[in-house]
Amino acid sequence: MAKNEDFAEELKKKFAEKKIVLGLNETKRKLLSNKLEKIILAKNISDEIKEELERKCKLAGVKVEISEFSNEELGVLCKKQFFVSVLGVLK
Repeated sequence: MAKNEDFAEELKKKFAEKKIVLGLNETKRKLLSNKLEKIILAKNISDEIKEELERKCKLAGVKVEISEFSNEELGVLCKKQFFVSVLGVLK
């Protein structure tokens, strides 16, 4: 449980610093312009999107992390009223 709390605290800190981008399209744009440190995926993201992002991140040298949270839980953590499957952490 401590790991999940640490993740939630880290996420809140990054949001406060405005270092988070939400959504697949925005994350892809930032990835292509080499502005991301890592990408965080929801545990229930579709395999197709997961594989595509992992392939692109490998080429760009960006770390991919699969969270312990579902897309619904990530949306709540991000204080959004919609599901969040992909987060990008800016450099």
